[in-house]
Amino acid sequence: MLTILGKKTGRFCDGLSRRTFLQIGGLAMGGLSVPQLLRAESESGVRRSHKAIIMIYLPGGPPHQDTFDLKPDAPSEIRGDFHPIKTNVRGIEICELLPKMAKMMDKFVPIRSLVGAMDGHSSWNCLVGRPYDEDQPRGGWPCLGAVISKLKGQVNPAFPAAFGLTPKGPVGGWAYNGEGGFLGPAHMPFTPADQHVRHDMVLQGITLDRLGDRKSLLNSFDRFRRDVDSSGVMEYVDEFDQQAFGILTSSKLAEALDIDKEDPKLRDRYGRPRNKPGDNFPPNIDDYIMARRLVEAGARCVTLSSSEWDWHGNNFKRAREELPMLDQGVTALVQDLHDRGMEKDVSVVVWGEFGRTPKINKNAGRDHWPKVSCVLLAGGGMRTGQVIGATDRHAAEVKDRPVHFQDVFATLYHNMGIDIQSATITDLDGRPHYLVDDGHKPIPELI
Repeated sequence: MLTILGKKTGRFCDGLSRRTFLQIGGLAMGGLSVPQLLRAESESGVRRSHKAIIMIYLPGGPPHQDTFDLKPDAPSEIRGDFHPIKTNVRGIEICELLPKMAKMMDKFVPIRSLVGAMDGHSSWNCLVGRPYDEDQPRGGWPCLGAVISKLKGQVNPAFPAAFGLTPKGPVGGWAYNGEGGFLGPAHMPFTPADQHVRHDMVLQGITLDRLGDRKSLLNSFDRFRRDVDSSGVMEYVDEFDQQAFGILTSSKLAEALDIDKEDPKLRDRYGRPRNKPGDNFPPNIDDYIMARRLVEAGARCVTLSSSEWDWHGNNFKRAREELPMLDQGVTALVQDLHDRGMEKDVSVVVWGEFGRTPKINKNAGRDHWPKVSCVLLAGGGMRTGQVIGATDRHAAEVKDRPVHFQDVFATLYHNMGIDIQSATITDLDGRPHYLVDDGHKPIPELI
């Protein structure tokens, strides 16, 4: 990864701060040439197909009681302001602020019994899936995109396998794009963090000032080398340099990132950016269509974040602002995938780090609640049009069919054609690791 630090930005409720940054990563293939990679996949029985995952992370933790698990019969201090509405699948009801999802619930699966969250703001659970503790292997656990990059390789040698579209924001842990971990920077998601970078990736028609900018980027690898020298992954850097230079001199990535090439009517279906001045957590509506474009161009895993959901106050006012945009963006993406015949190959997952307290606080907000939350799934050849799991009458505890974060990861790996019973990744000390912990498996209702 190439990281260029910028000025500090704002803070979240936990007081953390973060510098803005530009990242370039996920460009190499673990030391294998393309013929070697194809041969290795063939020998290991891994089918080289363009399966992909799009993950929409909702930083801060959305309220499950006000989205997919409403409790209309609970006391007013529990149920809140919103009413459930019927969907096009009998027996499934969701929030009235999600009418577009309701009309196409046959293409979705809400899971109301997600467990295994940590009690703290971090996208770790959603991007990595494993518990965050001090017993990580040297180099740390890799994120989902890095694992897929390692195991599946690149669809196109001139195009990264994994992308992270989350822009710079106040807190890195809430909305970062994942790490290569012990798999090294060669598999870290490529992160075009700044808009101007998207228009500075080709050498065609280059001006002297742009050449200078590009030279500065390449010179920054010297600083990168010093930064990672103590991480134990320096063996990846030479090939990483070559891959990064290849990206800078190719037009394929720049073309994929140019959403102005899309039909304006389709962009209107997704929704146009409605970012407010000074908004640290924009809904990033353009990233929904960007994710689909990247997958079409060759990406295997794309993650993005949308808005901010840490509503300790004004929960219902914020929900009225954010849920319609989420409704529009997610449904447009899923319908777009169906229209293009990609729905069986591309899995979509929408979730946050935890749920919110059943009881509404004195500020009309809901606080952190790691005991249970929701996740929305679509595509990937899964059996959609059903709901999985249930909570008690206050949405406080799981009553039926608990589903762990790692079970969702196991399902996503399965959808990618990866056998979690046999697939392993090897850490820096030569020890193999299965992709999920023992006892976790693909969700049988979906496969």
